[in-house]
Amino acid sequence: MNKKYYVYIMTNKSNSTLYTGVTSDLKRRIYEHREGFGGGFTKKYAIKKLIYYEITTDVHSALAREKQIKAGSRKRKVDLINSFNSEWKDLYNEL
Repeated sequence: MNKKYYVYIMTNKSNSTLYTGVTSDLKRRIYEHREGFGGGFTKKYAIKKLIYYEITTDVHSALAREKQIKAGSRKRKVDLINSFNSEWKDLYNEL
């Protein structure tokens, strides 16, 4: 069985702040963000809504993709999100 790695983007209630991360357990990690575990950026900006994710079986690819997304402009991130989830609905309950 291949392990899965997820690159994801989350936002706050007003969709004004974007956060990009990587994990091997998407449901658990999003739950942690939503509950405020760990502190930091997502807690400070109330990042609770999962709006984008992609899956790979290679950890190096996931980390490289996370870095690529983070380096992009907000417009590129918005375009990426819109191509996957044009309504910016919270995808957490679909996991």
